[in-house]
Amino acid sequence: MRPVIGITTYAEEATWGSWTEPAAFIPLAYVRAVEQAGGRPLLVPPVADAVDETLDVLDGIIFSGGGDLDPETYGAEAHPETIEVSPERDSAELALLEAALGRDLPVLAVCRGSQVLNVARGGDLVQHLPEVVGHDRHRHEHGVMADHNVRVEAHSRLGSILGDRAPVKSSHHQGFGRIGDGLRESAWAEDGTTEAVEDPSHRFALGVLWHPEEGEDFALFAALVEEAAVYKASRGS
Repeated sequence: MRPVIGITTYAEEATWGSWTEPAAFIPLAYVRAVEQAGGRPLLVPPVADAVDETLDVLDGIIFSGGGDLDPETYGAEAHPETIEVSPERDSAELALLEAALGRDLPVLAVCRGSQVLNVARGGDLVQHLPEVVGHDRHRHEHGVMADHNVRVEAHSRLGSILGDRAPVKSSHHQGFGRIGDGLRESAWAEDGTTEAVEDPSHRFALGVLWHPEEGEDFALFAALVEEAAVYKASRGS
């Protein structure tokens, strides 16, 4: 059987047909990427009191993109540009991530997800990158991915998957501030912005600020599914 890969969902108001309701959903690109990599996707809505039950059925997990984390999660006041916060999602995903790492479950954290990884490890965030780097090339405009290249640390886990350079698609206005305990930086944009972090003490714990599900290279998803298959076999499921 294929390894089961959880994908955390958005939790916000959505419209379909004649209805507008609070909803748990995810862009289909994540689902397709997991399927193409050989995994079986399973959506994981933000339910804080079901962490162990959720992880019991997973062989790997993707922490997806979305709105900004509430700055209270890393002890800061909100910047005027910090938007679309969801304290419910924050608390659920922080608990889920801590528990996943505790089990050494393979983790791929995408955009917002990589920020959850950093904050869970005691790091913090730059709330509005244009004020630091002097441009908005990490997110040209809402709804449009920004194409750019990243330099990858060749001797990192990320480097073993992507090589020393990679074209990526981004849509973020926040970034990593203080890097969390046990994490190491493993990719950088041309302007020096840290674009990826990883925890070398875990079998697979990798966070990228870009959106690999929107590209044409599914190597990160293939690597996650490969590790998830090993995890699945190790627990005899």
